Amino acid sequence: MTKIAMIGAGSTVFMKNLVGDILLEPPLKECELALMDIDDERLATSKTVADRVAQAVGATPRITATTNRQRALEGADYVILMIQVAGYRPGTVIDFDIAKRWGLRQTIADTLGIGGIMRGLRTIPVLLDIARDMADLCPGALMLQYVNPMAMNCAALARVAPDIRSVGLCHSVQGTAKELAHDIDVPVEQIRFLCAGINHMAFYLTFERRLPSGEVEDLYPRIRRVVEERRVPDWNRVRYEVFRHFGYFVTESSEHFSEYVPWFIKRDRPDLIEEFNIPLDEYISRCEKQIARWQGQQKELVGGGAIEVRRSHEYAARIIMAELTGEPIVINGNVANRGYVDNLPHGACVEVPCLIDHNGIQPVRVGRLPPQLAALMQTNVNVHELVVEAALTGRKDHAKHAAMLDPHTAAELSLQEISDLVDELLSAHGNWVPAMH
Repeated sequence: MTKIAMIGAGSTVFMKNLVGDILLEPPLKECELALMDIDDERLATSKTVADRVAQAVGATPRITATTNRQRALEGADYVILMIQVAGYRPGTVIDFDIAKRWGLRQTIADTLGIGGIMRGLRTIPVLLDIARDMADLCPGALMLQYVNPMAMNCAALARVAPDIRSVGLCHSVQGTAKELAHDIDVPVEQIRFLCAGINHMAFYLTFERRLPSGEVEDLYPRIRRVVEERRVPDWNRVRYEVFRHFGYFVTESSEHFSEYVPWFIKRDRPDLIEEFNIPLDEYISRCEKQIARWQGQQKELVGGGAIEVRRSHEYAARIIMAELTGEPIVINGNVANRGYVDNLPHGACVEVPCLIDHNGIQPVRVGRLPPQLAALMQTNVNVHELVVEAALTGRKDHAKHAAMLDPHTAAELSLQEISDLVDELLSAHGNWVPAMH
């Protein structure tokens, strides 16, 4: 029986989607699902929801729920991670509130920027603890990691726990392809692409479709016409502006991308905020809305009525099936750079196509990226590597160096202001971050 451990299963809605994907696969209908979370109440809700999903799809898995991580991991074949260390409160709220007092506004704050740096410092030690547990309890298992900041996490895991099989998973590549298909009025099932870079800053190196005649149509001219004909969606102005100047389309959303670069969020340029429709404090607003509707959503999920189960666009279940059956698939996964991208650093986390079959995760060598794209990514990789260094060594100066080299933070604050801001954030997070000297 295949055992799948789900760590952070109190993320009930996301867990429901993944459990649905898993149990819709006939070979997994009798698998073992070990749900684990530190929140008893959320865990109990998730257990009820998972049971209902199983009933809805006619599956008979063994579903357990525990707050003991080691118990969930013991003997697992696959480990799905979906944790948020320190949660929305206090973690994310601290990152937004303190930064805002220093005049530093953010949108999402989970990948880069001062919020991404602090989330990385909170998360990396926990992920490494999980990896150590896996080495003892399920050394052959594959870690399917959905946790942000993805690139920092994967780089740290590859450095400290290289023997643990792992891949970082995100839905931005397939999600953006669907959005672009809509913008250019081409059915998404006709589109094929080559996409590579780093998580949340990967670019479509090719974006095309095969015509009935057998010819291949380059779809980038259609994307350019969206700009020329002024059909850019209001919520996507940042990405189209980057495309206009860099020549390739990036995978992560405009609200995310605006805080990875120094060009869009400036306190002395409110005109830019308006021109590019940048949703400041978006993650805070999004979370507050989710909290407000959770009670009603919880009643709906655990109630007696029918529960809807349909396949999501997440990769986890497809990866498990490819390994179990040997039937190959190709996804975009986050892995340590072992020669896959020539002009990004060795060991940095890169997002590249990966072939998956009974041989496991097999990343594809992409070669050299266009130089302007690699240079843009390197500004983010610098931050990733310094956060990993700070988390592993406990050196506070490297946490500060990461913030000083962060594109958005550096565009807004002086060196001394950044140093003082990091001191205040580390103090506010207390035991949620590693002891630093």
